Amino acid sequence: MIFTERIRSNVQIALDTLRANKLRSSLTILGVVIGVATVMTMAAIVQGIKDQIVRTLEIAGPTTFYVVKVFSNTPVNPDRLPKWIRVRPDLAQAEADRIKLLPEISYAAMWGQAIGRLSYEGQRTQQMLIMGADDRYMEIQGGELLDGRWFTQAELASGANVAVLDENAARKLFANEAPLDKMIRVGGRPSRVIGLYAQPGNIFSPPGQEIGAIVPYKMLDYQFTIDKTNALYIPVKPKKGVSTAEAQEAVTIAIREMRGLRPADKNSFDLITQDQILDTFNKITGVFFLVMIVLSSVGLLVGGIGVMAIMMVSVTSRTREIGIRKALGATRREILFQFLVEAATLTGFGGVIGILVGLAFGRIVTLLMNIDAGVPVTLTLIAVLVSVSIGVIFGMLPARRAAGLNPIDALRYE
Repeated sequence: MIFTERIRSNVQIALDTLRANKLRSSLTILGVVIGVATVMTMAAIVQGIKDQIVRTLEIAGPTTFYVVKVFSNTPVNPDRLPKWIRVRPDLAQAEADRIKLLPEISYAAMWGQAIGRLSYEGQRTQQMLIMGADDRYMEIQGGELLDGRWFTQAELASGANVAVLDENAARKLFANEAPLDKMIRVGGRPSRVIGLYAQPGNIFSPPGQEIGAIVPYKMLDYQFTIDKTNALYIPVKPKKGVSTAEAQEAVTIAIREMRGLRPADKNSFDLITQDQILDTFNKITGVFFLVMIVLSSVGLLVGGIGVMAIMMVSVTSRTREIGIRKALGATRREILFQFLVEAATLTGFGGVIGILVGLAFGRIVTLLMNIDAGVPVTLTLIAVLVSVSIGVIFGMLPARRAAGLNPIDALRYE
């Protein structure tokens, strides 16, 4: 109880010091605010994107995986492919059909992507992704069909010029006009709108390349140029009760047989699981986040030096006060504790402001990115602890100086 009362009393003294030197104190804690705010902003963005990736992967199911020509953390240049990629065959429709017939597999299809503008009567969008898929697209990607329908089997088989339009793209083209049965141009090709789709936030699409329309894969294959290295893949969904490992083994054997690979030959294709996608994201954001922490630590260091400076000034200006307290019986430990609490309060106050500023900026950025971001609770607690620790570490020198003052010399100080 006495210890709690001492802390409360010392915190009150620290707050009085802040109020007495508002400008000096504000400049001192500015470095702490900037450092903590930077970390919290990045943490909010990274956490929001990660949560959305997890939700997206959960829609497809934990066992769903993808067959691709090559798996790379970053897209490779299709015009400058290394030899080991060039010698790999492109994925073929026959391979998707073969996988679909496997007893372990409930779904497999060829999907692809192209880039183009959508236009309607003088209105047009920016460059957007055009997805070539089938009528089970929503089963893998999630989202909701707001109006209309998906493709019929006849439309899929013939590659008919029909499109399910993303709701945001439809709003840009039609405003308040109903889009169904309207003829638009998808990447310059005439297409009839048969459906309106609301997709979950597509965190895999870079800014400025949102999905604008989904068309039958054969339409995309017949009428568009597809980057068959980066933008062609086969989503595979195992049957219920079949593990990812079992399904992958069956798919691997089937494709190797179709490609005539011998036992000693390496696979000429890659399989991507949900865990690999999440792991790749963690590696990319981990490096990015580490850079942000290093940069923000400079701000924290500046703030810590500022705290040390203001505490040294405080010790000098309060020398007589320290002498009086020692004369009245205050021990060296009590003086040391008082100034450490003051320093920790100073940086803790800056840390709280930095957290609020960082979370606010993070929220604004995630809203602009259409990402539903939560509060990184663990990192918030760590940020408070770090900011207080900075006050204790950098406040140690001035606190020791104050505690070491001779009471007689301190009382004589003018």
